[in-house]
Amino acid sequence: MDAVSALLTAPRAQDAFLLRSVLRAPWALRVADEAPLTTLAVLRGSAWVVDDDGRATRVDAGDVALLRGPRPYTVADDPGTRPQVVVGPGQECAPVPGGEGRMTVLGVRTWGNDTAGETVLLTGTYPDPGEIGRRLVRALPELAVVPRDAGTGALVGLLADELAREAPGQTAVLDRLLDVTLVSALRSWFDRPGAQAPGWYSAHADPVVGPALTLLHDEPARPWTVDSLAGAVGVARATLARRFTTLVGEPPMAYLTGWRIALATDLLRDPDLTLAAIARRVGYATPFALSAAVKRSTGRSPAAHRVAAG
Repeated sequence: MDAVSALLTAPRAQDAFLLRSVLRAPWALRVADEAPLTTLAVLRGSAWVVDDDGRATRVDAGDVALLRGPRPYTVADDPGTRPQVVVGPGQECAPVPGGEGRMTVLGVRTWGNDTAGETVLLTGTYPDPGEIGRRLVRALPELAVVPRDAGTGALVGLLADELAREAPGQTAVLDRLLDVTLVSALRSWFDRPGAQAPGWYSAHADPVVGPALTLLHDEPARPWTVDSLAGAVGVARATLARRFTTLVGEPPMAYLTGWRIALATDLLRDPDLTLAAIARRVGYATPFALSAAVKRSTGRSPAAHRVAAG
């Protein structure tokens, strides 16, 4: 797997919250769900995203907004519209006292204040993108608006069609469509002119560092050294060390350690995997060595990670 795929596909939806909202102005939704990552697509009409500092950003039909939590924000027909409902943790929705209008269920995975509303939104929320996914999420601003393009637009259309259906396996279909839509939007965001893409993304095109990243992602258990990695990509040790650090932002072995810990932390979610098995997968000689590395890097023991993952 190439380096970009390994990270871009890390946030995997599992029973993600997905909702189609049909709204007639005036409307405003206060979102305080603390979700780490939300995808908001405008299917029809337009919307404003207003952060807690009062900055307002317009999202037009066909655009996809990526919202990085946990700070709350407001989505509205106009920056001045007072919120009518608050969406809290777990997607619990409560009316705002004194708020105008009423939101209600309008159909299959559909909600809003008017079935003929001029604005239609599609929302997909990731409750937990995992540790590898967090490496990606941290590279995003709190709000990234991806302008309409043919690829992302087609995927959003498919997702919208599936939202209205009830069929066997529907949850799995929706999760995977949300994942593909997210990856498409992320690529569009990082590829735009002037993008401040993370080093690992920009480096994938480099003829030396790109293959090195792919090797580290594909074979984390291999006892890599800078010398062996340089030999595998056909350059001198000093060349790889300098080029990798410049493009990625950290030395090769430091990057490998971070990747191993992130991968191990996500594998701890699987109750059927023993600590010894995980250690072997990510390149640690013993469960004790892995445990010490995880605790040193994250501040929590593997057991604590397992408890937190439920």
